[in-house]
Amino acid sequence: MARIEERLVTMIEPAVAALGFELWGVEFVRAGKHSTLRVYIDHEDGIGVDDCADVSHQVSALLDVEDPINSEYYLEVSSPGMERPFFSAAQMQNYLGETAAVELTMAQQNKRKFKGVIKAVDGNSVEFEVEGEPMTVNYSAVKKAHLVPQLN
Repeated sequence: MARIEERLVTMIEPAVAALGFELWGVEFVRAGKHSTLRVYIDHEDGIGVDDCADVSHQVSALLDVEDPINSEYYLEVSSPGMERPFFSAAQMQNYLGETAAVELTMAQQNKRKFKGVIKAVDGNSVEFEVEGEPMTVNYSAVKKAHLVPQLN
């Protein structure tokens, strides 16, 4: 996670928790005047549009006061959805046996992008089964990862 995202998580997590939600993760996508700050929230009962609006108002007010981003941006608040992005190895723990799409910062075992079944999580280390072979990845080497929904 980039430094700005780490600072934003530290800043907004208490506000999200005070509203009764879990801060799943934060993405800041730079694109000139069209940058986007995505805040993902979760709750065991699911997330509705009103929940997103409540968190958006709270986070927006907090960001107006703290002003951590010195450029224009759009604020989006949503649930992680079926293809939930992962922001830490610990988040993968609840998805053992499920498939994740992973992009690494550098190739490992001749793979930079792969889909694999999450087999085990140990601290910052995640073991996947990729094409029938085990592959262990330190989460710090992960550029992006998200759940691949299994449609039955």
